[in-house]
Amino acid sequence: MARRPLPRILSNGSASITRSREFARTAADNATDVLHPLITITRGLRLLAGAGRQKWAATPKDKRGPTLFLVAACVLAFALMPYGGLIALVTVMGAAAWTGRERTPVKTGPDEAETARLRSLYEALVPYFSVAEDPGPLFSHGGDWEKAFSGYEFDGDGRLTRLQVTYPAYFTDSEAASRARIERLLHAKSGRGREYHFAWDEEGNRLVMSVLGALPTSIGAQRFVTAPGETVLGFTDGDAVQRTVPVHDGDTTRDAPPVVWRTGARSTEPHLLVIGQPGSGTTTLMRSIALQALQHGDILIVEGGGTGEYACLTGRDGVLAVECGPAGALTTLEWAAHETERRLIAANRARQAGHPVPDDIRRPLWILLDRPGVLGHLAAADGRRDPQELLQVPLRHGRAANVTVVLTDQFDGLDTLGETVRTHCRARVVLGHCSREQVESVLGTEPHTTPAADVPPGRGYARLGTGPVLRLQVPATPDPYDEATGEAERQAVLGLLPERQEPVVEAAVPAASGVPEPVLPRSVTVAADGMAVTD
Repeated sequence: MARRPLPRILSNGSASITRSREFARTAADNATDVLHPLITITRGLRLLAGAGRQKWAATPKDKRGPTLFLVAACVLAFALMPYGGLIALVTVMGAAAWTGRERTPVKTGPDEAETARLRSLYEALVPYFSVAEDPGPLFSHGGDWEKAFSGYEFDGDGRLTRLQVTYPAYFTDSEAASRARIERLLHAKSGRGREYHFAWDEEGNRLVMSVLGALPTSIGAQRFVTAPGETVLGFTDGDAVQRTVPVHDGDTTRDAPPVVWRTGARSTEPHLLVIGQPGSGTTTLMRSIALQALQHGDILIVEGGGTGEYACLTGRDGVLAVECGPAGALTTLEWAAHETERRLIAANRARQAGHPVPDDIRRPLWILLDRPGVLGHLAAADGRRDPQELLQVPLRHGRAANVTVVLTDQFDGLDTLGETVRTHCRARVVLGHCSREQVESVLGTEPHTTPAADVPPGRGYARLGTGPVLRLQVPATPDPYDEATGEAERQAVLGLLPERQEPVVEAAVPAASGVPEPVLPRSVTVAADGMAVTD
């Protein structure tokens, strides 16, 4: 049987219907554009009428008469005014257009992607915040995450920037291991590559996780506004300390929150220990401390690495010696031990006689020792004593004698530090990319922040005694004699250096056989019994 052809309207009618739909849609869009002002005014009039009805319904019955009389008086006044009707019409149309305008809808809750992220976090926390014996668990698979997450914030990319978690009271938040597991989980689920701060409220059973911004690295060496006995180790977060100092940051001056280390007779942490990775900025911090110490005191520098990082300080006013070899280091540290004893004796005699402490005793003496582990190894290979043994007197009695010791070393030399150093160096700094366990081994406790993904030189953590662990960014203080140093940074460091003076040797420290004698300042002499005497 031959197939009969379809009617023409059915064979090619689909193309006509499509074109008709496109024409109708275009016409509707054009009509909407043309009538948009009218639509806006109509919407505004409807909203104004609704607001008027609500206002009239909320007006007490005893006040409706005066209100109606006031409205009628206004209408009559507009009617009697020249062009009053036109002014009233324009005013009403303007109010309607303003009321009926399209507004951006206010976001009142998380969108679908943010809700999925919060639910994923909730499900991941269920094994840690729930037990089988709990009759009404706050965390359960398929439970209500809104009860556990009382606050949350997202950035423009849909990533969490702040989260407040309410957890059960039976969670062991007093144990560091339990808190660390939760912090690692939230860090992994919220997105790596950022630093997170965790604030635990054990009393209220709440945990607040927030994203931290990067610490500025543009602050360089400069004169900081501090009192005598105060040293700026670096800069931290604004809410971590209660003080700010004005700093030059590029071409601008702003207030920055510093980490201030206090030394002297009233200091509870008179000595400092700095540990870091190679290239982490420990030498930069040592140079920064030396430049600040030279404002009010004298310094001794013993460099174990032998790389000449402190050559810019050689021969400067206030720099007693810069030693690189083990022989000179031993002799210099031996003199420092005798000087500490001399200061103690002179201060004790002055107090017993009822006199003020002499000026040379009040002037601070800084002993800066870089890489003592290397010096100890070289001294042992040469049959000499460990230089750290000579630090026992300055470390134990330096607070009373106004002597401050600063030691820097790397993690591979941490085991070579003696018990005296670990006991008396209670102010500590960790620099470089290191794990939470490494930070805890130096500072005594883990930080409340996650490790940074990008660690610039001078970035780390600081803890003064039993205080909190603070994020730290050391001010850029490079070696001005290094060819890789920029001109602006070189001039900044050179501008802080004291004038160069030729040392005058009046007497030498009694040295062991074969040990060269160090150059002493012209104001220091040594008696025959080995005790240093200041002219």
